[in-house]
Amino acid sequence: MKQILQDVMPIVVVDTFRSVGELKASGDVDIYYHYFAEAQAVIEDSDFFDKRRRKTIILNTAADTKQTLYGYNSLCTSLPEKQLIKSLLALEQMAHAEGRNLPHAHGEHAEKQLSVREVEVMTLIVRGYINKEIADRLNISLSTVITHRKNIMDKLGLKSVSALTIYAVTRGFVNINDI
Repeated sequence: MKQILQDVMPIVVVDTFRSVGELKASGDVDIYYHYFAEAQAVIEDSDFFDKRRRKTIILNTAADTKQTLYGYNSLCTSLPEKQLIKSLLALEQMAHAEGRNLPHAHGEHAEKQLSVREVEVMTLIVRGYINKEIADRLNISLSTVITHRKNIMDKLGLKSVSALTIYAVTRGFVNINDI
């Protein structure tokens, strides 16, 4: 799960703890944007999690979210990885639509501004269009599309269309249901 979270949100640091007690002993517990925990841990330390209900995401193995504690967001971890990532992105998009309330990027993850045309190309890439289709839709040459693709990936420091998709969804450029 830690690796998936880091892949979906590369600008964040993911810390793991074996227990809520270990988390509390680590220092300032309110530095975290979210807490991912099993339902049993939330029940056992309800005072801690109730104060952080909006930031807590319960990890469960049941696809039926009605089995989750009332008022908490949940994520089914028994899904295949692709579906788990899509569920995580949908949850992220609901909470942080159009990039609001996201942690700020620093260092190597600080974003460079994409041009309007690069954003257009990016959204078409993420929606599954191939270079020729993008060129036809935007009325530009194939080599221009390829140049834009390279510039987008370089500016964002990304290496795959999957990473670009995650970026576009988490920043609100593309709705998760459109891909």
